Amino acid sequence: MTRTFQRVLALVLIVAGAALLLSVAANRMSAASDQREFEATLERLRTAPEPEERTAPASLPVGEPIGTLEMPRIGLSGVVVEGDSDSVLDGAIGHLSDTPLPWLPGNSALAAHRDAIFRPLRGVVLGDILRLKTPHGDFHYRVRETVIVKPEDLWVLDATPTSMLTLISCFPFDYIGHAPERFIVRADRIPTTFQIVRTGRLGLLER
Repeated sequence: MTRTFQRVLALVLIVAGAALLLSVAANRMSAASDQREFEATLERLRTAPEPEERTAPASLPVGEPIGTLEMPRIGLSGVVVEGDSDSVLDGAIGHLSDTPLPWLPGNSALAAHRDAIFRPLRGVVLGDILRLKTPHGDFHYRVRETVIVKPEDLWVLDATPTSMLTLISCFPFDYIGHAPERFIVRADRIPTTFQIVRTGRLGLLER
C-alpha cells in the first residue's frame, strides 16, 4: 500500500466519519424539534376549556400526540404519538395502533428507537415506575418483567384483561445495523382509587 493511497484512505475515512456524526446530530436536532412541537400541542389540549362531559376517544389519527411518558429513575422522557411509522419513530415514542390507547382497558404497546428515546431502557429494573400524562388522565405503571424476543414473537401484543403497557425497542442496544432481537418491558397499571382530572373534578379510576 503506497503512502499516497494511505493518505487518501485516511481522508475518506475522516470525511465519512464526520458525515456520520453530522447526520446523527441533525437527526437528534430534528427529533428534539418534533418533541417540542408535540409537547406544545399536548399542553394546549390539557389547558383548553373542557365541556362538562368529555369522552376519551377510542382511536386517533396517525401523528396525533397522546401524552408524555416518563421513567424518572432512568432519565427516560418522551412524547407518545399515534402510529409506528418511521416518520413517527424518528421524533417520538409510537403507539401501535392495533393496541388500545392507554386510557382504555388492555395492553397498550409503545415503541421507540434504541439509540434515541428508549436508550435509557438498558438500565430498567423490576419495580421501576412509569408515568404517562395524557389529556384524558395521568396513569402510573410498575415494571413487572423484561424479556428479549425475536421480531416475529407477536405474543407480547396479545390482549390482556387488565390495563398495562408494553414497551418495545430493538436489541442489543449497542448493535450496529438492524438488531436481530427486541427488548420488551411489561408494566402493570398501578391501581388508583381517585385522580383529579383537568376540570378539577374527581374521576373514579378502575381498580
